[in-house]
Amino acid sequence: MIAIDQCPVCSRTDFQNHLSCEDTTVSHETFLVKVCTGCGLGITSPRPPDEKLSEYYQSNDYISHSGNSSGLIGRVYMIARKFTLRWKRRLVEKYNTRGALLDYGCGTGEFLAAMQQKGWHISGVEPSSAARQKATSLTGKEIENSLENLKQEAFNIITLWHVLEHVHELNSLLKKLNVLLPKDGTIFIAVPNYESADSLHYNQHWAGYDVPRHLWHFSKKSMFQLLDQNGFRIKSIKPMKLDAFYISLLSEKNQGNTGIRGIVNGFLWGVWSNYKAGKTLNHSSLIYIAQPR
Repeated sequence: MIAIDQCPVCSRTDFQNHLSCEDTTVSHETFLVKVCTGCGLGITSPRPPDEKLSEYYQSNDYISHSGNSSGLIGRVYMIARKFTLRWKRRLVEKYNTRGALLDYGCGTGEFLAAMQQKGWHISGVEPSSAARQKATSLTGKEIENSLENLKQEAFNIITLWHVLEHVHELNSLLKKLNVLLPKDGTIFIAVPNYESADSLHYNQHWAGYDVPRHLWHFSKKSMFQLLDQNGFRIKSIKPMKLDAFYISLLSEKNQGNTGIRGIVNGFLWGVWSNYKAGKTLNHSSLIYIAQPR
């Protein structure tokens, strides 16, 4: 295991132990989440080394890579994805109606395919070979395993849908993405928000922690500072309201509530979390929409 002794956002070295979470998807090991006392970034530490981390993604329950639609959770995910894809497209097209789009961490390629059908010139990067193959098959486009292999040199839109929390080198990646955007280009970064009402309710069982796959756990303060220091200015923050329901349902499963009780509780906590976030914008997941400075 590797311990992180310096915050990548503010460079502080003092942390508070936040909570310990079980990896309920693959290993059933327990991992500590610490919080930086400076910027509030949550950090999974100690964590598996980079060369071992891929082993923690090898499960049919990891739907964004497997595309598995079996079981209640899988069916809910697929239904939610159908609505979310349309919503994401409309959100992106408020900033640019056509052009070149890069989806970094594109998974099995459904968002890319949806944008391709509307006339966008698409590119994708996905480190998982299994997910990459599915995305290539779905879109008919070669999906790359790294930014360095991209043939396109500039993009009107770059998206990271629940990807940044998985990235090892936050600052390095954001600097590279900044270079790929013109001044009027836009980046969309969706991440879980550990300050949401559902996170505070479920604590160590909150599915948004998803250790050790989620290396970082973001608050609004840490995201503002991270983006600012990498040359971005935030234009807007949008909630992903459906995430509150899906994450609450997964969190109920983490607590052992897999039947009707889990479904009802998950739905009610999704409603409550979105209601509580009405004034604070502390929704279960947030999209940070930014442009290069």
